[in-house]
Amino acid sequence: MTPSCWIDGQPAEALPLTDRGLHYGDGLFETLPVRDGRIPLLDAHLERLAEGCRRLGIAAPAAQLLQQELCVAAQHQSRAVLKLMLTRGSGGRGYRPPEAATPVRILLRYPWPDHPETWQREGIHLRVCSTRLGRNPALAGLKHLNRLEQVLARAEWGGSSSVQEGLMLDEGGLVVEGTMTNVFAAPEEGRLLTPDLDRCGVAGVMRRHLIECAKAEGVRVEQRHMSLAELLDHRELFVCNSIVGVWPVLRVSEQDCVPGTMTRRAQRWAAQA
Repeated sequence: MTPSCWIDGQPAEALPLTDRGLHYGDGLFETLPVRDGRIPLLDAHLERLAEGCRRLGIAAPAAQLLQQELCVAAQHQSRAVLKLMLTRGSGGRGYRPPEAATPVRILLRYPWPDHPETWQREGIHLRVCSTRLGRNPALAGLKHLNRLEQVLARAEWGGSSSVQEGLMLDEGGLVVEGTMTNVFAAPEEGRLLTPDLDRCGVAGVMRRHLIECAKAEGVRVEQRHMSLAELLDHRELFVCNSIVGVWPVLRVSEQDCVPGTMTRRAQRWAAQA
């Protein structure tokens, strides 16, 4: 059977207990879709990982090596999800990064999630999470391994079937993202708004792809800070990530939304990735 977990390119199921990813969340990760053996937007994922390594001071593995390992894991898979984690490696007790740390590559392959087709076609319900995101420009945009804020936010609605995603605000009450998605508003045809992620949040690869596609088609895209009230002034909202593509939003807490033409255009852009 093809292994579902690799460490540094070799089949494995154990990690040293001294790994700093376990101790401190000292690392980064990427979540990548597999479609018919292909990984959409792979270059963008690897670019974001390399940028994260630069900002955290982690020695980045060669992009060619990562691409080779990911493509091997994607072979013969019609639909699957790959999660690539990169930790700083092992070290002794204490926060100070070891000077000679050797980064560790962890790659896992998961089955494709069984999200109902209606979420893509008709839309989803969002709740506004009570858990807030702390502002930290030094980590803003990175997909680092510290995800406790998202864990607490996702726990707020447990297994309820009436909510599919949570909307997260920062400590100042500004809209940032979903627990696992980025968010867009469409004030009118030919215009998109999305929160500026210069203080916190994850700069998603699908978000980047949609922005690039929109600009290529002459759509005006604004990245700016906005309050929840400002976001909800717009009745056409959608969320996105590399796995789900684009989900229209039908409701945010008690306010109804209406999927429109910009949402459908974004779905088309996502399908072209």
